[in-house]
Amino acid sequence: MLIDPTKVSYALRQAFPTHSKITEDINPSTLFKAQKSISEINHIKNAMVKDGIALCQFFFWLETALNKNENMNELTIDEKITAFRAQQEGFIGLSFATIAGFNANGALPHYRATPEQFSEIQGHGLLLIDSGGQYEDGTTDITRVVPIGTPSIKQKRDYTLVLKSHIALAQVVYPEGLAAPLLDAIARQHVWKYQLDYRHGTGHGVGFALNVHEGPQVLSYYAPIHPYSKLREGMIISNEPGLYHERNYGIRIENLVVTRRKESSETNYGTFLEFETLSLCPINLECIDLSLMNDNERDWLNQYHQHVRIQLSPHLKHEVLEWLTHNTRSI
Repeated sequence: MLIDPTKVSYALRQAFPTHSKITEDINPSTLFKAQKSISEINHIKNAMVKDGIALCQFFFWLETALNKNENMNELTIDEKITAFRAQQEGFIGLSFATIAGFNANGALPHYRATPEQFSEIQGHGLLLIDSGGQYEDGTTDITRVVPIGTPSIKQKRDYTLVLKSHIALAQVVYPEGLAAPLLDAIARQHVWKYQLDYRHGTGHGVGFALNVHEGPQVLSYYAPIHPYSKLREGMIISNEPGLYHERNYGIRIENLVVTRRKESSETNYGTFLEFETLSLCPINLECIDLSLMNDNERDWLNQYHQHVRIQLSPHLKHEVLEWLTHNTRSI
């Protein structure tokens, strides 16, 4: 009998007959699911286009509503972003409950507004929106932060540190088979420099139209390293560093990435991998403190935004297309 000790209770383990031969190991299907095929990755890229279209429509609506001083709250955000996703072909439902947290609520990484407890979005601050969809093509999970009113100097600094952390991980090259938790420090170096940190993992595995959290890959120095921590080609994982100031505000920037082979003429040291960013949505530019960004980081952001613009422009029209063009401009 094969059992996964991380998934099976002790009581169930004890229920097996004493003469049973027990092998403790991971479910083999977990590893098959973790490494996506080329076909699955191509389908997921289709889902990202659909998700990106919905997100551009949503963020254009949000910006327009804010400019008109329309009343809105965290529940409104959830309703609107879900409605735009539902318009996309092959939409099944949400991949998890939308997290829309304004100011202090955004400092709670797993916050969810309810009809009994929610905040109005007004005044000045930061609105964190973590959301995702299930499509027949695949699963999405993305987080963006939007300034409400005028962001403070400290908020712009923190936002930029999180962005630098995100870019650092997005650009890393590493040997195939490296234990995923070892990459965490590369992302956190920029917040650690200011003696800051965030108490959640930087990345989790994602399924194919399945679980939005799906192992065994996990990118967190909190996670134990075991034989199944190794990163292999075709694994989808989130890139989501953040910062949270209790009772004040929270910041997180998240894209989904897929591990792919890094082509090189150097072959003496084995196969190396890199991350290809899959999510397609502009990263807010108004919150960035450009004085903290180096040329390499600016180049990455400009190239990412160019890619987003190329992928989504054919599917958008009129004012939404103008919004996309403006929000993917070079910095």
